[in-house]
Amino acid sequence: MPQSSELTARQKEILQTVGETGYATLETLSQRFDVSVQSIRRDIIHLDKMRLLQRFHGGAGPMDSTVRLGYAEKTLRATAAKERIGVAAAGLVPEGSVVFLDVGTTVEAVAAALKARDIRLHAFTNSLACAMLLAAEPKIQLHVFGGSLRGADGSLVGATTLAGIDAIHFDYAFIGFSGFAADGSALDYDLEKIAVKQAAMRRCETAVLVGDQSKFHSKAVATIGRADEFVHLVCDAAPPDFLGAAFLQSKLDVVVSD
Repeated sequence: MPQSSELTARQKEILQTVGETGYATLETLSQRFDVSVQSIRRDIIHLDKMRLLQRFHGGAGPMDSTVRLGYAEKTLRATAAKERIGVAAAGLVPEGSVVFLDVGTTVEAVAAALKARDIRLHAFTNSLACAMLLAAEPKIQLHVFGGSLRGADGSLVGATTLAGIDAIHFDYAFIGFSGFAADGSALDYDLEKIAVKQAAMRRCETAVLVGDQSKFHSKAVATIGRADEFVHLVCDAAPPDFLGAAFLQSKLDVVVSD
């Protein structure tokens, strides 16, 4: 385990910032410490090598150990809201559909709601958690994409996952996300998971975002897709005005769960 004496005062503060915010850009850190972007980049490379944080394009985020804690916390947060979102999202799916289920606790709620419905369907997923929820359901023909396991949420990613997705045509793809940009674009942190989401979106007729209202005011590192690349957003509250206007312009249908 790295010793604190191996870190400069600035590097310790960078770790604290990432721990508090979940992600920090090079530009933000550069302005905060009044040093060049190059200096911050060297700090982040050093901290990444010490496995104290994870380097991303344009910034840094927490390592998987922090992400695991975050996932455990997410499973306990807004559970009733996520259950309602899951029921509303599952209600969009007709008999016989081919469905892609992304990773994340809200998508897991969609999987649970689909299991409770009396319909037959084909379900494809890169989520081990979703797979376990659906494994014993006779009405659902379950397919799990191969890949490399990434993070505590049971996410499978990588070239094998992408190749599997590219061979399938989905009627619906339920996509999890971490936040929104001001223009309504859906955002997330992990670039490998984002690649899987985007692959499923390219192969589906109807892309559906699912997330609770806490996502309206959250940011993340990279774009999953523009608002007009999704047909529905299923959430537990109406969006704030600035996002509502962006969604309206993009013709994104907002479904608010009961």
